[in-house]
Amino acid sequence: MSGSYAVLAVLLVALATVLVGALGLRVSRTTSDFYVASRTVRPGLNGAAISGEYLSAASFLGIAGLVLAHGTEMLWYPVGYTAGYLVLLLFVAAPLRRSGAYTLPDFAEARLESARVRRVAAAFTLGIGWLYLLPQLQGAGLTLRAATGAPGWVGGVLVALVVTANVTVGGMRSITLVQAFQYWLKLTALLVPLLFLLLAWHADGAPAAHQGRPVLVRDSVVRIDQQVRVRTAEPIRLTADGTVDGRTYQHAAFTLPPGVHTLGAGTQLDLPAHTPVPTPVDGSAGSPWGRPLTATDEPHPLYAAYGLILATFLGAMGLPHVVVRFYTSPDGRAARRTTLVVLALLGVFYLLPPIYGALARIYAPDLVLTGQTDTAVLLLPERLIGGTGGALLGALLAGGAFAAFLSTSSGLAVSLAGVLDQDVLPRSGVRGFRLATVLALAAPTACLLAAPDLPVADTVGLAFAVAASSLSPLLVLGIWWRRLTPPGAIAGAVTGGGAALVAALGTMAGWCRGGWAQALLAWPAVWSVPLGFLVMVLVSLATADRIPPGTAATMARLHLPEPPRRRPGPPHSRSADAGAGRPDRRAGVSR
Repeated sequence: MSGSYAVLAVLLVALATVLVGALGLRVSRTTSDFYVASRTVRPGLNGAAISGEYLSAASFLGIAGLVLAHGTEMLWYPVGYTAGYLVLLLFVAAPLRRSGAYTLPDFAEARLESARVRRVAAAFTLGIGWLYLLPQLQGAGLTLRAATGAPGWVGGVLVALVVTANVTVGGMRSITLVQAFQYWLKLTALLVPLLFLLLAWHADGAPAAHQGRPVLVRDSVVRIDQQVRVRTAEPIRLTADGTVDGRTYQHAAFTLPPGVHTLGAGTQLDLPAHTPVPTPVDGSAGSPWGRPLTATDEPHPLYAAYGLILATFLGAMGLPHVVVRFYTSPDGRAARRTTLVVLALLGVFYLLPPIYGALARIYAPDLVLTGQTDTAVLLLPERLIGGTGGALLGALLAGGAFAAFLSTSSGLAVSLAGVLDQDVLPRSGVRGFRLATVLALAAPTACLLAAPDLPVADTVGLAFAVAASSLSPLLVLGIWWRRLTPPGAIAGAVTGGGAALVAALGTMAGWCRGGWAQALLAWPAVWSVPLGFLVMVLVSLATADRIPPGTAATMARLHLPEPPRRRPGPPHSRSADAGAGRPDRRAGVSR
């Protein structure tokens, strides 16, 4: 890919993002505008905005990489992400909007009438948000480095600066417009190159992707940048220049026998056409959940698959940048319609990455060997089309990938800023919100600059697991079970979320190296989610005398249809939320 074209595409996406976000400045005046766009975002726009922020680079680049590494059996992977919105649609969207809350801690305090529950919810919201935000910044740096050769920290800092500018200028108003724009940009960035790639594939005789392991369709030269252990299922004839299994070769031809082999850093392999690509023993190609019925190199892969599905299915409702968007709907009915729009838009988007993955299995199977499967989408135009046309299409894809980082980071920033403004900073309001935005992005950016090579790829899964085990029980039981008490909510959230956090951190630290112990720690959602619900229920039953006195009225507000909205009336007035709001805990915050 031409680095100059990619740089231009990234800069144009950043500029367009700032310009679209500036439109929100013209109508953002009150605190309600900055927090929830004065609750006036219609389902079509809100659905596009939610889809824009939810479809991060894990969807834009990662799905194709998984199909490249594992084949079409990986098409189940996006189901957990998308199906989570069914839970939101059925159980959460409308009641959450009727609560009149600005943030998830705001909802927790309104429902349980407890400042302690609010603080616990705020702590989990910030922790989950930062866990999700850090890999977005690091991924932006890695993508920009792959496309242009820039230092790894540049992309992350650029994302942080653009997002900070948009959120501080217009708050939720700006971010809504930006994320809706970026959804259609990402869809276009995938669709347009794909049309040309399919034409080039057809002109090449429409070769079919090999079933099972990826197989090279032509002679290929692969360079190994870092030492890697690979497995071969059959003898492979190759020419090596470097170190293989501790022996040094200088452009020597030999046969690599079946088994596990170690390739040294800097080794170059000349592989002939029709050669099955050796697969790494470690890394994404060896993830047990990717092959739940066939993986043999990791413990209990089927359990791992269930752990991932449960974390993504229930964790979606606990992600702060997802939940906050439902507060922007005019009413509960609009919140439900928004969720339906999201399901449709996500379904359309997820039709495209698997096709990129299938093409990559034909034209870029060597990426499995180098562990760079996530770059398949960016490299396909160069390999199939080449020349200026391939460079331009690759630049369009790089711009789309960068938009994915921007949109997800924007949603996280605005949700974290709301929590910091209301629960951490001494003064609230528009100025406090802007300062909170800077702080929300400063923490992960500083971490990125201090440790640019920190392995944070697993923190997205960790964020889902913690959210599913802490905030998900709080939302579901808070909305549907009137006997929930503040002690029960705190005990369940801390026990479930804390257990998931400790387990995942223990896995990263290498506490267990095999067997059920490793599987249970690496994929904690299977047991930490039931634990969170169970503790929340049992402690609430044991403290039945602590049920908040206003529970009946709160539950009625959550589940009864809203009265017709008054017209005319300023969108940020209390009348817009009649019967569905409450005075903010701080004076001076416009409701």
